[in-house]
Amino acid sequence: MRYEDAVNALAAATNWHKASFSQGQENGCVEVGSVPGLIGVRDTKLGDASPILAFTEHEWKMFLRGARNGEFDIDS
Repeated sequence: MRYEDAVNALAAATNWHKASFSQGQENGCVEVGSVPGLIGVRDTKLGDASPILAFTEHEWKMFLRGARNGEFDIDS
């Protein structure tokens, strides 16, 4: 599937939900939605107007694994 087709499929998703760590925050929040085989991430404050990052289920699982294992931690 072309990336553009994946984004279009995700734009029609009706199951977008806000990250639980974003509770009560107005800025800096993301939403995650899905259609069979694809996961999308978008900016909460932009809603339907937000660009969508599209991932396959495998890519999403690998991203979550990396996040849990500290691969994206920023040393301060």
